[in-house]
Amino acid sequence: MKHRLLIPLLLFVIVSIPNLIVDAEDSNHEARLKMYKDYELASGVPWYEIAAIDQYERNTYKFKEGSDKLKYDTISIFITNERWSGPENPYYYDNDSYTINLFGGIGKDGNGDGVADINNEEDVMYTMVEYIRSFDTFKEALNSYYQQDQAVKIIEEIAQLFKHFDTIVLDKRCLPVSKRYSYSFQDNYGTARSWGGARSHEGIDIFANYSTPVLATAYGVVEIMGWNDYGGYRIGIRDIYNTYQYYAHLQGYEGDLKEGDIVEPGQVIGYVGSTGYGKEGTSGKFPPHLHFGLYKYDGCCEWAFNPYPHLRRWEKEEQ
Repeated sequence: MKHRLLIPLLLFVIVSIPNLIVDAEDSNHEARLKMYKDYELASGVPWYEIAAIDQYERNTYKFKEGSDKLKYDTISIFITNERWSGPENPYYYDNDSYTINLFGGIGKDGNGDGVADINNEEDVMYTMVEYIRSFDTFKEALNSYYQQDQAVKIIEEIAQLFKHFDTIVLDKRCLPVSKRYSYSFQDNYGTARSWGGARSHEGIDIFANYSTPVLATAYGVVEIMGWNDYGGYRIGIRDIYNTYQYYAHLQGYEGDLKEGDIVEPGQVIGYVGSTGYGKEGTSGKFPPHLHFGLYKYDGCCEWAFNPYPHLRRWEKEEQ
């Protein structure tokens, strides 16, 4: 991971990167991917690792205090002034590399103008890449920077997806059941549930016959499989947007699917059943259906949100 001899080359490449004007509908994908691969070429840090950090930051920066000041054209990496300048630095907005380093800050000059400017995206990206390069492994760098197991896990999964599909454009979505089969659902998100104690329903019930194929709704990594007393046989899948898709009450799983596998939208992952509400193997306490839930990790905690409008939109898009 350490490639210190490449620092002069990195500086040369960053200075030479032109400003790109990308069609608004492209969401800057082309400019972002080019930047990631330019940094990979200069530093030796894989582009998908750089991209995964930027994507994670893109997913979470709106939940961070002070992120409203983020005005970069291409990247979304948000570094606090304290971390950039150093926690004991009397100059809160310090842009001098010498004093930043003296006070333990991480900010660096990435475009060669002699200023380590936290408001310059080239300086910010260079700083992050150099931070990664200062550790022996990507995971060590993530652990040191984020100090949150969940954040590290999600970034590693995003990197895995970018590497596997060799793209950052992984936006396709689909219904979790095939429209070739009979199914129905209503907006019952938030309704009361009593088994196991009073609680609210954190998902949508999609009613279908036993053995109806259950489909992955997005590109993602299988985080968890197995029995849950509430959800029966269930699968949890995480996509590149920190969104966790939860599929419960399954009759069984497809093939040799296992934790850590990568899935695509429309891929069969299991089958509708009526498992749950008891010890492993319990089934038939309610009509067969798929419980489908969506959860978002915001960089601090994970919370459920209503899948219903998304399901209706995916249903309409597949017509």
